[in-house]
Amino acid sequence: MKINRLLTIAFASALLFNVSCSDDDNVTEEMYYGNGFLVANEGNFGKPNAEVTYISSDLSIKQDNIFSANNGGSNLGDVLQTITFNGENAYLLLNNSNKIQVVNRYNFKRTGEITSQLDNPRFMAFANNNVYVTNDKYGGDKFVSIYKSSDLSFVKKINFTDNVERVVEAGNNIFVQNASYGFGNKITYITTSNNEIQATITLPSGNINKMIENNDVVYAIAAGTSDSYIYQISNTGSITKTYTLTGIANATNLEIEKGKIYFTSGLNVYAMDVTATTAPSAPLFTVANSIDPYSNLYGFSVVNDKIFTSDANGFTQDSKISVYSTSGSLIKSFTAGKGTNAFYWN
Repeated sequence: MKINRLLTIAFASALLFNVSCSDDDNVTEEMYYGNGFLVANEGNFGKPNAEVTYISSDLSIKQDNIFSANNGGSNLGDVLQTITFNGENAYLLLNNSNKIQVVNRYNFKRTGEITSQLDNPRFMAFANNNVYVTNDKYGGDKFVSIYKSSDLSFVKKINFTDNVERVVEAGNNIFVQNASYGFGNKITYITTSNNEIQATITLPSGNINKMIENNDVVYAIAAGTSDSYIYQISNTGSITKTYTLTGIANATNLEIEKGKIYFTSGLNVYAMDVTATTAPSAPLFTVANSIDPYSNLYGFSVVNDKIFTSDANGFTQDSKISVYSTSGSLIKSFTAGKGTNAFYWN
């Protein structure tokens, strides 16, 4: 079955990539979206034009609007904040729609949704047969809402006074980033056996820009005005290593791929070994500037030996995507949907 679907995609490759599939709402044959990259296009805030683009592993095939194409032309929603995977499902979190659309990750047909107990949802993670979703409404409530992964029914809400942003699982425990928009230096550790807060981890320097999980370990990048820091945190909540990024201000966009740490500062992209003891002395490469500096590096992901960057292009036009090798050489450029913010291997 999967081989046949892949042959279908290969046969249509020239059409899919060169036409850019802006009219893919008319696709009727079931496609297979595995063994490739999914691109999250958040859309323009206030308009239900979020969507997902599929890119084949060799970057030769592109299909835009795959949610609409496989769900009768339905709109995905307003602001696709993130995509998270669990088993054969992909969870598409719609920030301004207060909804999580659940689809089969391989054919992108809708299988369910979460709408209850969501208020400006931000990110999500899975642990102990539950779904954990951070909610952080500007000037409003801040909480983690928990659902059963089996039937998506609501379980519990954990309230916070600090901001709640990214959330990851490590060691079957949940870690919540209590920082957003570059303000905050705390991480909350939740035990999933009882869904209670176990501890709060305070990072000694910098404000957290991004928290991730890699090999059952939590990493957080924290920015300062002259130096930045990357903290390695065990899955039981202890800070086990600190990387001081001397002379690199406002570091963000933390990624780890095959034993290497990647991050950005401004338009500079840096790389260093996980075992390194000193900061890189020079960037790996620098992304070309655009008319709108705010849009540069709006999306940054390192996936399967490729570095993806996106220029949001003012959120009114299709995003400009550039793909680099892990040595910093430009491989390919193309466009995706509006407000591209992340890239995922499927």
